[in-house]
Amino acid sequence: MTLTPTGELMAAAAAAETGIGAFNVIQLETAEALVAGAEAAGLPVILQISENCVNYHRGLEPIALATLAIARAALVPVAVHLDHAEDPELAFAAVDLGFGSVMYDGAALDFDENVATTTRVATYARERGVYVEAELGKVGGKDGAHAPGVRTDPGEAAAFVAATGVDALAVAVGSSHAMTQRSAELDLVLIAALNSVLDVPLVLHGSSGVSDDVIAAAIRAGMTKINVSTHLNSLSTRAVRLYLDHNPTIVDPRKYIGAGRAAIESETARLLTLFATAGPVAAAATINGNGPAG
Repeated sequence: MTLTPTGELMAAAAAAETGIGAFNVIQLETAEALVAGAEAAGLPVILQISENCVNYHRGLEPIALATLAIARAALVPVAVHLDHAEDPELAFAAVDLGFGSVMYDGAALDFDENVATTTRVATYARERGVYVEAELGKVGGKDGAHAPGVRTDPGEAAAFVAATGVDALAVAVGSSHAMTQRSAELDLVLIAALNSVLDVPLVLHGSSGVSDDVIAAAIRAGMTKINVSTHLNSLSTRAVRLYLDHNPTIVDPRKYIGAGRAAIESETARLLTLFATAGPVAAAATINGNGPAG
């Protein structure tokens, strides 16, 4: 078990009609916690590095090379993915560094321009064996960069996938980025409709704002890749605050950051298990006493 192509993990989850967790790396400790959680659950995981994360670390290579090293040492299959790259050059750089997949986010562009730029990224990645995700129909949140309430049209989605040749599609079905309350309602009918007209896996962004039950229903309706970031960040921050409240004289950051890392690890294991047992095939296996592969 080691660094694994994203396409292999996505294909396995789609074939089993289950979900796979894709969680965002913020710093080195996040990647360590995500892999430790996956190992505890005995399940694969996708580690995501966003363009915002790259900007925070003042470059792609430092955080990317560290994350790839952690993935290679894992005891379970781990893929590394570039999330929400609005700059095509960043996507090309991630491909060249050895990422298993990249997401080019042209959702703010008009349809034709989104198709043209996404096709350029997809062609570059495909020639190098790298899986490509794109987005159609803006997912809400992120300081107004995406408009809440937008929904992805199934016919437009089918045309977009056919024109670009992408391997997975992030769709707008009711979730919103950066939510701290798990109160979003998803359009399960739309998810099923999108799943029925597309031959590529669907990706749910903004899953931090969606409850466990609704995420499970979305997976049964056809969602495969479940992106989570804010929810894990909130738990980590809460653990750090609690540690500092109880230890006001501590100055060693390893102590309080370690508390945040532990919070991410346990929730990662729980979420991965939820996603892997949400689909009809996995649910039947669980009823029969087989459960997810460990």
